[in-house]
Amino acid sequence: MSTIFTKIINGEIPCYKVAENDRFFAFLDIRPLAPGHTLVVPKQETDYIFDIDDDTLAEMMLFAKKVAIAQKKVISCNRVGVAVLGLEVPHAHIHLVPMKSEKDINFANPRVELTEEEFKRIAKEIGENL
Repeated sequence: MSTIFTKIINGEIPCYKVAENDRFFAFLDIRPLAPGHTLVVPKQETDYIFDIDDDTLAEMMLFAKKVAIAQKKVISCNRVGVAVLGLEVPHAHIHLVPMKSEKDINFANPRVELTEEEFKRIAKEIGENL
């Protein structure tokens, strides 16, 4: 049975895609902590991030770095925070959260409400800045 992330990667569930290559996929979190909050996932389903082989994990971080650099060009923030939680979906993923302060990456915070147009614009702008 495929995870929700695999269904997103396969186009079975719509998303606001930011970037993709042959091994990784990045898309906006639909319940973001901040505008531009992006998830980076490997296309190969692996539940726990530290079960990913070393070379793939290193490539995943380099892919995430490119996305984070593009996010910082588009979103007003001091840094892009990185979080790995992995309990809500059994598919390894990295959260890239634009932050003005460390409080902005608290997952207990209320989620930001964005319109479909805002999601589309942000995803497009981040993708164009890769």
